[in-house]
Amino acid sequence: MAATDTLRITVDGHVASVCLARPDKRNAVNLPMFRELAGCGERLAAAGVRAVVLHGEGDAFCAGIDTALFAQADPGELARMLAPAYPGGANVFQQAACAFRDLPVPVVCAMHGAALGAGLQIALGADVRVAAPATRLSVMEVHWGLVPDMGLSVTARDVLPADRLADLVYTGRSVDAREALDLGLVTAVADDPLAWAHDWAATVAGRSPDAIRAAKQLLRDGTAQPAEAALALEARLQGALIGAPNQAEAVRARLERREPEFED
Repeated sequence: MAATDTLRITVDGHVASVCLARPDKRNAVNLPMFRELAGCGERLAAAGVRAVVLHGEGDAFCAGIDTALFAQADPGELARMLAPAYPGGANVFQQAACAFRDLPVPVVCAMHGAALGAGLQIALGADVRVAAPATRLSVMEVHWGLVPDMGLSVTARDVLPADRLADLVYTGRSVDAREALDLGLVTAVADDPLAWAHDWAATVAGRSPDAIRAAKQLLRDGTAQPAEAALALEARLQGALIGAPNQAEAVRARLERREPEFED
């Protein structure tokens, strides 16, 4: 898959890698990157991959919005970009994060250096997040007199309890990776988060692709529905899997490996 001025997307086997590629700006997000991120979901879905690794080039995952945007962008253009433009009602800024949430396959985000403002909101679109120990994370829009507007009201509500999210949004304070782990903002802390992310993606890509896609749909959509609808979705997804070729292959492979049912 071709690179752009702001993103580098590659595919190796069944795993895609999406790299934020403005290292001289610490991968700060400008308008072209917003548009590229918003549109990358369709490209990834068409590639037929089974997992996606999201990361940043250089010394930071993403330091937030490129502050030059405020001085250079046409206010009228920014206002137009706030209008819904994608299925589900997301605008360009929201879709930059929601594109990863909406993908039918799991996304793991590897963070290092900084994941600030827009950077953290992009990361929250992933299913799983891993951070290097020295990473700093912040929902910092309040420092600019703004609210977080990149889908955080959707992506973060299943990640953090309401009071912990409120603390981060209202204060704009930054946290290190260890506190982020305690809060539940990240899934793991690793000295080499990119290697951890690729190992995780490889494991997921080795599972039944039908089961993984159904599991993502269940976790994404089922948790947002009333109990009756969630249970019906769970049963419908399971019914489509049972006896299908990939499910039969998963059973065969499991039995051939003769793995222990429990680990010590």
